[in-house]
Amino acid sequence: MKITYNAPFTLTFTLIATAIHAFPQDFTKSFFAVGNTMDFGNPVDYFRLFSHALGHANWNHLFGNLSLILILGPILEEKYGTQMLALMSFITALVTGILNVAFMNTGLYGASGIVFMMILLSSFTNMKAKAIPATFILVLVLFLGKEVMNSFEANNVSQFAHILGGILGSIFGFVMHNKVPTKSNTSV
Repeated sequence: MKITYNAPFTLTFTLIATAIHAFPQDFTKSFFAVGNTMDFGNPVDYFRLFSHALGHANWNHLFGNLSLILILGPILEEKYGTQMLALMSFITALVTGILNVAFMNTGLYGASGIVFMMILLSSFTNMKAKAIPATFILVLVLFLGKEVMNSFEANNVSQFAHILGGILGSIFGFVMHNKVPTKSNTSV
């Protein structure tokens, strides 16, 4: 048996996020966190709009996000392809970064938006034509409903990024459904 690099985007993202977290927190906050304002003359601020997804507050934050990314990422890479999953993750990070600067009064870092995008997107993996999977509805109610409820609590968690990531995952799921060839359902 040999070990294969079976999910290139998922594994590369995981390795980069872990390597970044090994640096001092000041480095992470300088390059891998987006603030609530933007200096349009500073190229680093443009980079931060999407790089924030690679920075994390602490090891628990990192491990929590990466555990879900490592579970869902390979499935989604197999269904949508490495490049498409990377593009959906980039778009999710960029949109959450831009909207955080535009509307929020706090900073943002971590891959939670991407995690929630993957959670909702995964509920579309066996979607049939002209049918909405019941799993999608339940995941939407459970995960996003919980985040809406949590948004009323004072904490350091960005429910905004979670909700937005989930919305984007839903949009990607509906848009990509007809564009990705589905494999026959076989029992394992």
